[in-house]
Parts: sequence; C-alpha cells; structure tokens
Amino acid sequence: MTIEIGQMAPSFSLPANNNETVSLEDFRGKNVVLYFYPKDMTPGCTTQACDFRDKIEDFSELDTVIIGVSPDPVARHEKFIEKYQLPFLLLADEEHEVAEQYGVWTLKKNFGKEYMGIERSTFVIDKEGKLVKEWRKVKVKDHVAEALSFVKDELQN
Repeated sequence: MTIEIGQMAPSFSLPANNNETVSLEDFRGKNVVLYFYPKDMTPGCTTQACDFRDKIEDFSELDTVIIGVSPDPVARHEKFIEKYQLPFLLLADEEHEVAEQYGVWTLKKNFGKEYMGIERSTFVIDKEGKLVKEWRKVKVKDHVAEALSFVKDELQN
C-alpha cells in the first residue's frame, strides 16, 4: 500500500504506554507528527526520542502532538519513557500492521544480514487527518528541528 501527500492518513488503533488503545482519530483537530523508529533503547532511537522530548513545548504551542511507533511491546516502551522522561505516547506495533500501512516495514541490511524492520520515517498529519509531509530513511541529526520548522512554516494559519 502506498500513501500519498494530500490523502487521508491511514487510520489505526494500537496499544500505547498509557494502557489505552490509541487511534489516529483521537487527535483530530490537532496536527500529528507520527514517527516510526526501529527499537527502544538503541542509540539512534534514543537520540531521536530525546530530541522530540526537548522540543515538545514548541510542538505543543503549534497545536501538534508527537506519537512514536515501533514494534516493541508496551512494557519496553514504558521503560524507555521512564528512563528518558519522554512526554509523548509510544505505540506498540508488534505485528507491524501500521508500519506496513505506512510503507515503512522494509527489507534492511546490516553487517551482511538481511531482515525485515522499520525504516526510520516521520509523517506529518494535519488537523483534518490528511498526510501533508513525509520523511523516509530519516537521519536523526537535525531531523526534529526540520520537522518543527515544517509544522511552523506550513501548518500555522
């Protein structure tokens, strides 16, 4: 399945670290930065999560919520959140259904091994639920600042 800028973002419901099932529709009326990352507690994913944490007030002022998604179970998300004081929801996509909907469950190569996993990606969804921006194969350095700039420049009335 391919998703395209300007289309409605694929709907989903996943278990979250707040012991609730969270749906994309829960955030209608707010902008959503939905980011997919490979694994809790790994160096790149920790840096990215902490970068979002450090800019959370800037996003909040722009009526924007941050939601992280990985295949890790909720219990691991809770440890990750506790360790780094992450002030946003992390969703458990253990069956990678949502990752597949967004086209980020891909064949990866690492040290000569091939396996399926999350391609680090970020999607910006506007207040009506439309996909307005995507970044695939994200490099962590400066990415959160870039996402914040996009929201500031493109989604403010």
